[in-house]
Amino acid sequence: MNRTMLLSFPCHPDLKRIVVLNPKGGSGKSTLATNLAGFLTSSGYPSALMDFDPQGSAMRWLQNRPAARPEVFGVNACRRGNSMTRSFQLQIPQHIRYVVIDTPAALQVQDLVEFTRGAHAIFVPVLPSDIDIHAAARLMADLLIVAKVSRRMGRLGVVANRVRDNTLGYRKLKRFLDRLSIAMTGNLRDSQNYIHAADQGISIHEMQPSRAGKDIESWKPITAWLEARLGTRLTPRDLYQPNSVSADRCPRTSSLAPAGARSGGVRPASGPARSSGPAA
Repeated sequence: MNRTMLLSFPCHPDLKRIVVLNPKGGSGKSTLATNLAGFLTSSGYPSALMDFDPQGSAMRWLQNRPAARPEVFGVNACRRGNSMTRSFQLQIPQHIRYVVIDTPAALQVQDLVEFTRGAHAIFVPVLPSDIDIHAAARLMADLLIVAKVSRRMGRLGVVANRVRDNTLGYRKLKRFLDRLSIAMTGNLRDSQNYIHAADQGISIHEMQPSRAGKDIESWKPITAWLEARLGTRLTPRDLYQPNSVSADRCPRTSSLAPAGARSGGVRPASGPARSSGPAA
């Protein structure tokens, strides 16, 4: 199988891609991806969640999602099947205009190009610890030098995850990003609400404000940045591919697909859905 151009799957020509990546495990990547997908679909924007991570956390979230909630169309990108082509497996229905891509934790440097090329927004969750900041420094260098993601174009945003205000780790992360002139799009609290939301298959935005008000408030800068990015046209540099790379890091096994995950069909969303998205 040709593993280059893996992200050239059948979809609406105006589909906008939101990529969440951090090769270091435990950064909260899947939590950020599922909550982004939940925000979009609960706001009325037809959205999909594509899971390239062999751990399958995003697919488990979809499996837990109640049928009464607005649909997030799921694509299990790590599932292999002999009965369908890879292109057919990854296709996204024409009515879907936004896809959140949860990348593998062990993403290789040479694969960054394929995942970031053509993405309207690239989120990097980072924990405010010395080890995670060091790993983030290497990732930022790879994104800027290898994947040619321009800081001036504003597609790259860092989310400080599991933050406790006024800690030394948070201040070090802020100084690090300031030196690189990379935006910190927001700070997510170290909150048990994210665990409860994942167990229920919902996003933090779909929880009762009386319970998750502080967490919902912390998302406002992130969603505002995302809406601005989705309303910004990509430049030729954003679409540039400097060399032929591979984006397929998933093991060749179908055992990663959780039983009952909705990864191949469309369930009508509850309530009307707008066909255009934020700041389109």
